[in-house]
Amino acid sequence: MPTSRPYRPCVGIMLLNAQGLVWIGKREPSTGTDPQFCWQMPQGGIDAGEDPLTAARRELYEETSVRSVSLVAEAPGWFDYDYPADVQANKRTAKYRGQTQKWYAFRFEGEESEIDILTPPDGHRPEFCDWRWANASEVPGLVIPFKRPVYDKVMRAFSPFTA
Repeated sequence: MPTSRPYRPCVGIMLLNAQGLVWIGKREPSTGTDPQFCWQMPQGGIDAGEDPLTAARRELYEETSVRSVSLVAEAPGWFDYDYPADVQANKRTAKYRGQTQKWYAFRFEGEESEIDILTPPDGHRPEFCDWRWANASEVPGLVIPFKRPVYDKVMRAFSPFTA
């Protein structure tokens, strides 16, 4: 895979409930993907000229309908991962080597009825088919393997706030 391609600038969001559990969403498994590894935290691209914190709030809202949050922490630095060859071959991601992500932890302060993944706001298509609260220690083992090193860093960065 060419390493001369840039990383796509993105944000990632760790949404925590009052008990310190982490919100994870289940993506529809792709053909050939082990359904066990279809979970992830909200994440998405940063628009041109957009501040990363603004992008994090926007992505969280677009993917979960959640707005009732307070900022808990910002991870130090940016975390990168490379796409595996099969992802690199996808037309949508082909111009990027992988992602560089700025991560934020937010405390969820609303009612669970606010969370709506099936009919996201503003006409966005659903990113997830299911969701749940999880212990931080189990989250890296539920994500697609090529994202695990980043998830391990995120868990370490935000461990003071998790259950």
